[in-house]
Amino acid sequence: MRIIIAPAKKMVTDTDSFAVDGLPQFLEQTERLNAVLQGMSPKELQALWRCSDAIARLNVERLEQMDLRRNLTPAVMAYEGIQYRYMAPGVMAAAHLNYLREHLRILSGFYGLLRPFDGVTPYRLEMQAKLPVNGCLDLYQFWGDCLARQLASESDLVLNLASKEYSKAVEPHLPKAVRFITCVFGEQKDGKVIEKGTQCKMARGEMVRWLAEHNITDAADIQTFDRLDYQFQPSLSTEKHKVFLKADSQRRTS
Repeated sequence: MRIIIAPAKKMVTDTDSFAVDGLPQFLEQTERLNAVLQGMSPKELQALWRCSDAIARLNVERLEQMDLRRNLTPAVMAYEGIQYRYMAPGVMAAAHLNYLREHLRILSGFYGLLRPFDGVTPYRLEMQAKLPVNGCLDLYQFWGDCLARQLASESDLVLNLASKEYSKAVEPHLPKAVRFITCVFGEQKDGKVIEKGTQCKMARGEMVRWLAEHNITDAADIQTFDRLDYQFQPSLSTEKHKVFLKADSQRRTS
């Protein structure tokens, strides 16, 4: 099984807590993206990033000083979003970190596909960014099917805990022989399942931690996840979508 998650916009440098295992698999493509970004003006970069002046200045400085091979942070420690705080890899036991090494993969507009302890440096580049590269109109075209092919070479089961922005860089390109299961974390309102961004990120991070703690490798075991008051809903689920609802939202609609 391979678990895919999205990155986070906010990143930090931490070269002390854990050593990196090596360099990212698609570093050659990352170097091409980096060259394109470094050739853009600060105004063009801010338009691409769609961010504030302060964030633009920070990331322009990062680009000017960027070294893709030295002073690197393990990917799973580099991102600081809600999902990563709930995953809390910094306080995981060694056995759980080894589970992440084998099973977890982080999707990235800049790095493509990251193993948890691949060394990275802070960057800003979302997968949906409209960045023309090598004749491609955007990053979805640039990465094409190579991320899906890499995942398919590793496992015949992909558990999708990524956002739609990132998962669509993989799902359309996977061979039919590879099962692709998406977990939905929501609340029930007026007979519909409603997903809320922050709650979803919390649940995805908590599920990654739970998967590691229980050494889950079988798709059938995923539905026993019950943290953050979520419960699996077999009547709302399919082979490709596993739905988990907040228990209090079920009580309100029952």
